[in-house]
Amino acid sequence: MAKKSESSLEKKLTLKTESYWNDADKKAVKATFDFSDDYKEFLKVNKTEREVVDAFVAQAAKAGFKDINKVKKLKTGDKVYMVNRNKTMCMAVIGKKPLTDGYRLVASHVDSPRIDLKQKPLYEDSDIELAIFKTHYYGGIKKYQWVNIPLAIHGVVVTSTGKTVKINIGEGEDDPAFVISDLLPHLAHKAQGDRKIFDGIRGEELRILAGHMPLKTEKEAKEKLKLNILKILNDKYGITEEDLVSAELEAVPAMNPRDIGLDRSMIGAYGQDDRACAYTSFRAIMDVKSPEYTSIAYFFDKEEIGSVGATGAQSNYLELSFIMLMERLTPGFKYSTLKMAISNGYCLSGDVDVAMQPNFKEVHEAQNSARMGHGIVICKYGGARGKGGANDASAEFTGQVRNLFNKNNVPWQYAQLGKVDEGGGGTVARFIAENSIDTIDCGPALIGMHSPFEIASKADIYNTYKAYSAFFTEKEL
Repeated sequence: MAKKSESSLEKKLTLKTESYWNDADKKAVKATFDFSDDYKEFLKVNKTEREVVDAFVAQAAKAGFKDINKVKKLKTGDKVYMVNRNKTMCMAVIGKKPLTDGYRLVASHVDSPRIDLKQKPLYEDSDIELAIFKTHYYGGIKKYQWVNIPLAIHGVVVTSTGKTVKINIGEGEDDPAFVISDLLPHLAHKAQGDRKIFDGIRGEELRILAGHMPLKTEKEAKEKLKLNILKILNDKYGITEEDLVSAELEAVPAMNPRDIGLDRSMIGAYGQDDRACAYTSFRAIMDVKSPEYTSIAYFFDKEEIGSVGATGAQSNYLELSFIMLMERLTPGFKYSTLKMAISNGYCLSGDVDVAMQPNFKEVHEAQNSARMGHGIVICKYGGARGKGGANDASAEFTGQVRNLFNKNNVPWQYAQLGKVDEGGGGTVARFIAENSIDTIDCGPALIGMHSPFEIASKADIYNTYKAYSAFFTEKEL
């Protein structure tokens, strides 16, 4: 009876809501929900930066994008991509105007906060007879949110022969999952009761249960639990314990994206920071045909730890990408011409912002905070306390972006990341802008950012895609 009653109530609510919709509303809602279904499927399958880049390369190649290393000359309408160490990617559609006249760049990142296995991760705790993986967290997380949830391990292991072995354990229906265990409340008062919330679980306590079955052997052996785990890894993947030193193994939530709310208006999933912007900008550039200005989508790694390293936004790969484009567009160009071309572009730094959290509204400054469902967020500056580390876009470029969205009927809102002295955060914007590129942050707002299960509005996701599409295709800003 309860099930029948709920179905009846849901039907009445749906009919009452839809009675206020005209045909245009219904069409927009269908487009939003269809786009969100594709987005959820993408999030379900791609949970690491390597997986995102692999997926983008495969889809781009099918859509006619070519590896720039196999292209000698470029002309209007040509589509190319570049990949840096399997973790950073650049896509470009050549415009009608010369690159020196400007371009449109959307820069996002494809890494997300997670739990990394240490390079020597596996040990046996003989006192409690468990095999355990040691870890190191990646990016800014609340460590207590990562305990007692199912985890999967994704990544690569490079063997002694130089072979790269891909690992994905915990996503299949028949796969085992992993977990970081927490202390039960009955025994936690003294051990954890006096800790502050961010210290409720400490870094070295983020240890993953790997198994507790000993290896069956005729010979006497120590650490049989550990040996059994190593045997399983060797039997299935051909890897040894030493191979784990040259590995990148990431523990991510083994949870699928879900619709959130009775009205299914929101999406709950891991990794929406920043794959919400990566996916929407990827879809937008895939739609570009022959733009006035060259359209470029960049997908960086390492943003969550400061955009460092050979695959981060602070590397010289952005400049190298422009060199490769210029070589095929303007042979024999001067270095000063290259620098002029780079500085003449416009960039939307595609990164998520924070939506007002219903339980902690006091950390937000309401007049300058984002709301779920109010469209893409324009954020003139991020940083922390006195705009430290911010890009702080110019008034002129902020006005151009605002007018672009208004002209193309793209819903937008303005926001900053919390109250002035409450905290703050950074994006790739400052590192793009250091190349003398007009840059501003633009992306959807999330609830529960950096948690294992972030929440986004379907409307905001779809309108982010529309915003990036307009940016790529509008003739003049």
